[in-house]
Amino acid sequence: MSPEEKMQNADAGKLILRLTLGVLMLFHGVAKLSGGVGGIQGMVSSAGLPELLAYGVFLGEVVGPLLVIAGYQLRIGAGLIIINMLFAIGLAHMNEIFALNQHGGWKIELQAFFLFNAVALLFLGPGKYVVKK
Repeated sequence: MSPEEKMQNADAGKLILRLTLGVLMLFHGVAKLSGGVGGIQGMVSSAGLPELLAYGVFLGEVVGPLLVIAGYQLRIGAGLIIINMLFAIGLAHMNEIFALNQHGGWKIELQAFFLFNAVALLFLGPGKYVVKK
């Protein structure tokens, strides 16, 4: 077995992706739990949507990440994060989609990271390192 073949472990890679996405997104959810969703309610209301939708952030930034971290119902968790990020981009970052930051990076690279990692995990599945039922 070659050294490259010894390093191949798709399940470990999926675990790393899950933990990275889940933990980093969960930090945003904890901030919303402690600071509230007032700012999000304003954005939702300005878009002509019911303010109640702002509470969906807890699904996308707390419940979804916990499911992703555990690997339990991963696709539901990833789907919640995807929906959350589409709302975040649509409500707060639409004018930045084609913009660069002062360092030359994409202005919404963090949001894109969360979105596309959730999409990747949706297709990859959780791997074998998961919390069992």
